[in-house]
Amino acid sequence: MLADIRGVTINYEISGNESGPWLTFSNSLATNLHMWDEQEAALADDFHILRYDKRGHGKSAPVEGPYSFDDLIGDIVGLWDHLGIAKSHFVGLSIGGMTAQGLLLSHADRVTATVMANTSAHSGEAFVAAFEQRVAAVADGGMEAVVESTIERWFSEGYRASGAARIDDVRQMIRTTSAAGYTGCARAIQTLANLDRLGALDHPVLLIAGSQDPGTPPAGMRLMHERIGGSQYLELDAAHLSNIEQAPAFTAALRSFLSAH
Repeated sequence: MLADIRGVTINYEISGNESGPWLTFSNSLATNLHMWDEQEAALADDFHILRYDKRGHGKSAPVEGPYSFDDLIGDIVGLWDHLGIAKSHFVGLSIGGMTAQGLLLSHADRVTATVMANTSAHSGEAFVAAFEQRVAAVADGGMEAVVESTIERWFSEGYRASGAARIDDVRQMIRTTSAAGYTGCARAIQTLANLDRLGALDHPVLLIAGSQDPGTPPAGMRLMHERIGGSQYLELDAAHLSNIEQAPAFTAALRSFLSAH
């Protein structure tokens, strides 16, 4: 379904138990709402589920960037307002987890419990430089130029060797992301500076890391865990897309944590 949110066409899907609590999923960079297919199928009996494509991704409008986290947060809050959602659980991975931080810092009253997976709270010089290289590659060769290097970062060597069908699904998600959406979100990521603000959070938070994640490594997520009082921390044997590589364990953690809140 499509909605005009603050002048941007946002694609979304609603599923699950209409009597259950709302649960919103937010994707990583260069994916679409189908990255959560395993979690949606497993949790549909218990939650009223909202999945959406962030601006420039999936079937949402390929608006020109750069974007800010205020833009990405505003899209979510605007979509909730459009759908009459007063409060929702929120699960975000990678840039979705970064967006979750901003939601809690500016709209905590709209969020029940939050899961931040495979994410970071601060973009250091090396992180900024890496995204500068990726943006340049996309400018020169389109999204195809970053497909295989992204797959190598996102999935462990063992999972890639397994030939799992979901790897090709993710390849296609990357290919079909607009260059504008990728670049716009990359520019937002380069501005990330939340680490020193996390101590202000007073909210149920679960942090999920991947032990083989080179992009948002466990050390950074453990530091986030230290800063967010009362947060829970889980480390899975996976690279960046832990919700796909370790889908049963990831989903079980969501069910346990969210059901308690």
